[in-house]
Amino acid sequence: MKNRFKTLSIIMLIWFVLSFLSNIIGPILPDVAKGFQLDSNTLLGLIPTSVFLAYGFMSIPAGLLVGKWGEKKMLLLGFGLPLIGILTFTLTPSYPTLLFSCFILGIGMTILQTVINPLQRVVGGEENYAVVACLGIVIFGLASATSPHVYTYLTQNLKAESYVPNQNIVFDTLHALIPPNLPWVAMYILFIVIILVMLGVIALNKFPKIEQKVEEKDDSKSSYKELFGNKYVWLFFLGIFCYTSTEQGISNFISLFLEKYHGLDPQTIGATVVSRFWGSLTIGCVVSLVLLRLYDSKKILSTCGFLATALLIIGLYAPTNIAIYALPAIAFFMSAMFGIIFSLALNSVTSNHASFAGILCSGVVGGAFGPLVVGSISDWIDLRTGMLFIAVFTLYIASIGFWAKPLINNKTVTLRQLFSRK
Repeated sequence: MKNRFKTLSIIMLIWFVLSFLSNIIGPILPDVAKGFQLDSNTLLGLIPTSVFLAYGFMSIPAGLLVGKWGEKKMLLLGFGLPLIGILTFTLTPSYPTLLFSCFILGIGMTILQTVINPLQRVVGGEENYAVVACLGIVIFGLASATSPHVYTYLTQNLKAESYVPNQNIVFDTLHALIPPNLPWVAMYILFIVIILVMLGVIALNKFPKIEQKVEEKDDSKSSYKELFGNKYVWLFFLGIFCYTSTEQGISNFISLFLEKYHGLDPQTIGATVVSRFWGSLTIGCVVSLVLLRLYDSKKILSTCGFLATALLIIGLYAPTNIAIYALPAIAFFMSAMFGIIFSLALNSVTSNHASFAGILCSGVVGGAFGPLVVGSISDWIDLRTGMLFIAVFTLYIASIGFWAKPLINNKTVTLRQLFSRK
């Protein structure tokens, strides 16, 4: 039991670090634009896009390599590759090396998720998998909400007008390692330290071997052929695609939007609003656990889709004092979407669940499309119109609640039964 708790704690730490590293892009985009003199939102959109393209590139190979090399080696590789990418960027900071760093980071994140998702099922126990998975999402959200505050703290102390030499050895060291006009690069120096610590933690610990059960091993050729011929497979894949497009399209452009249309400082208020976005997502995950025990998941999905769309429109056109709360609040209603779409999809087929899950997971590549389409429309028309296009994604997600026909619905209880001790 002690070793199980220790391993589970390491898994949760990996979730935290994974999120801390990958979801800092949104807050730093305005600084990237200024530091590298980028006047194209399409070029900015390519930064988060490069991370999620890696998911599509590496998802299947990562699964095959886990079976061949084992969990520990793949965890080390999952952190080792991003270390190479981040070192490359910090040694020669430029837009091309940032893209390279983000792509390599995305490959590492894909490897880590490929390992820790099934690993936490084995370590936590199959009967506790739903709770452990939810805990992982909460940890992931907390890290995403934390990293913008760390970014603000570092940049505010390292920028030229506020840095005071010989008062803090940490800031003195960071100041010596980063270009004077790019204080946000200090975050990547911090990432190097964090990754080195994680490599040490993984190297010093043992991890159980993941063994698939017979019923989990589908005949890949026949199962994929059958699934690809089912139109609902593609419709649910598009649902996951739209979710990740929405998540990344909003989170990566909130700070830039608030700076452009409301004149808010991206290093302080912009970063705080991005933190609220991920904080709202975390709170929403907890609330969703209760709502899914009380109401039909299809109704929850449609309601959340419509409310997210309404908040998006309000946030884009409302005055400053409303926009800074409406935009991050979208994440609260997004929190249940991924899990509901995934469960409705798997509950809509009678077999080949493992293969179907793999197809759905590949839909995460939508995170590459959202920022790119927002950036492209922004250059063509304007940023507000680019972000408004996200409503197409949220409305599609809302529609799933109307046409989905799962063979098994989520089990619901009354409010009295929910809080009953029996």
